[in-house]
Amino acid sequence: MQFGKVEHPETIDFLLPKDHKDTLDVIKSNSKDNLSVSVGCAKWNRQDLKGFYPRGTKDELEYYSRQFNSIELNATFYRIFPEDQFKKWYDKTPEGFKFFPKLVQNISHLKRLNEDVQPYVDQYLASAIHLKEKLGTIFLQMHGNFGPKNFDRVVRFIEKWPKEIRLSVEFRHTDWFNDSVVANELYSLLENHNVANIITDTAGRRDLLHMRLTNGEAFVRYVGANHPTDYTRLDDWIIRLKSWREAGINEIHFFVHQNIEKESPLLSKYFIKQLNKNLNTRLSLPNHTTDDPTLF
Repeated sequence: MQFGKVEHPETIDFLLPKDHKDTLDVIKSNSKDNLSVSVGCAKWNRQDLKGFYPRGTKDELEYYSRQFNSIELNATFYRIFPEDQFKKWYDKTPEGFKFFPKLVQNISHLKRLNEDVQPYVDQYLASAIHLKEKLGTIFLQMHGNFGPKNFDRVVRFIEKWPKEIRLSVEFRHTDWFNDSVVANELYSLLENHNVANIITDTAGRRDLLHMRLTNGEAFVRYVGANHPTDYTRLDDWIIRLKSWREAGINEIHFFVHQNIEKESPLLSKYFIKQLNKNLNTRLSLPNHTTDDPTLF
């Protein structure tokens, strides 16, 4: 992922901001006993994840899904796949695996949530539901130039979204968060409709670390910088997620990206080890994926 890339990561203040003042109240009001944790990468493509697949691997998704318990499915952003493709993905993956697919760009970037968007939503969902219980939270990523002047479109889209299908939204225009009036209206809308407010952690856009949850789900898109700070940043996230767990968070979805994606499995494995150690989760560790044993 190139979004938020910087030339000199060592110059960035990577300290996580404090929680928004309402986040803990939201966590507590949605608290349940069980914790569900999903950790994965954004792709399973061999070309992107060089060195991850053993020689002779014939089916990349089948192998990937036995290493991680989830995938942030970005392929669905570029076109609407037919239902047969979703059925194939379902059949190739083991019980308990989850897909978190991105909504197609026709909805977010081309139609920009206008009044003509509904046929694309219907077509997309008619295919995606064939993931059945393996369908995680779908996420809508808006273009960086989609600002609060289009708030009425967001309201209409979320109000029409089928409540039985879980939704999360990533806003990239800074005015959604730096204008307190707009931000509070947005947070209220998401809360009232049980929509997750995605947190994006990337070097060049620290303004997207709003740390404001809107339901019992922490959906984090983490972008490493192919730099040693990638690991200390993950350590900071462990501390924050531990505090949210103690407050009663229900679900954690944490997806790791890199400017050079081949390192994403390494970061993901490190993160899983720290989760198991500090949050007492029992996530399986992916197989050895590098010739450098010090990374494990």
